[in-house]
Amino acid sequence: MIGLGSDAPAPLTCSRAGFRETASWRIEWRNPRIHAEDRVKVWLACDEHEEFLREFLAARDFPLRVVSVDEAEVAGAEVEPERPTA
Repeated sequence: MIGLGSDAPAPLTCSRAGFRETASWRIEWRNPRIHAEDRVKVWLACDEHEEFLREFLAARDFPLRVVSVDEAEVAGAEVEPERPTA
């Protein structure tokens, strides 16, 4: 557990409802019916839930991209994860 005042960042957590595991994957997606092409939403996933979240979005024909959290950090991607309602 990280104490208050610590310089260490809090771990990124899985976006799967009810889970707080550390995320390994970044799922970038958008709903083309309501989002412009430059609007990208982000869900984070642990190894256990990456496939479930990816398939949930793919079943709706949402454009998506899955990258490792480490790869996204190297590329300088900002993480603003959202919690799925599924």
